[in-house]
Amino acid sequence: MEKLAQKMDKAVKAMGEREGKYLTFTLADEEYGIGILKIKEIIGMMPVTSVPQTPDFVKGVINLRGKVIPVMDLRLRFGMDAIDYTDRTCIIVVEIAGETGSVMIGIVVDTVSEVLNIKTEEIEDSPAFGTKLDTDYILGMAKMDGGVKILLDIDRVLRSEEITLLERRTSKSS
Repeated sequence: MEKLAQKMDKAVKAMGEREGKYLTFTLADEEYGIGILKIKEIIGMMPVTSVPQTPDFVKGVINLRGKVIPVMDLRLRFGMDAIDYTDRTCIIVVEIAGETGSVMIGIVVDTVSEVLNIKTEEIEDSPAFGTKLDTDYILGMAKMDGGVKILLDIDRVLRSEEITLLERRTSKSS
């Protein structure tokens, strides 16, 4: 009986932690959101220096005010088709948890939309797509304006071994 109460408390706490402000953006006409506290800045596209022997979705590194930051294309990370970058394409610089502390990573998105305040009652868990599909990186689905925005756990979008690889490669190049 006590274990059930503990599980319920954890579930209620987790739901409350999802409420807050999210930066929303689009990828392939779908809306996504990342918790605003993870966002460091939004910049326009700039020259990206490629780094050999990295996964396809890793575009390379940028020099942002003297700091070398790895950049990944979120479309490619999610297995979507690559597109040509436009004047609306942006790099969102996020801070994620790495093995050696926090890591700054740039993610390329099609367009940045807006900052929304999303309430707990507007968020549902991601649906079960079957046992083989990993949706751990989805915090939840926000039901808004007749549509759905996919809320991402940006720390889980990159698995820890990929973050470690990026940390090592970018520390060598700085």
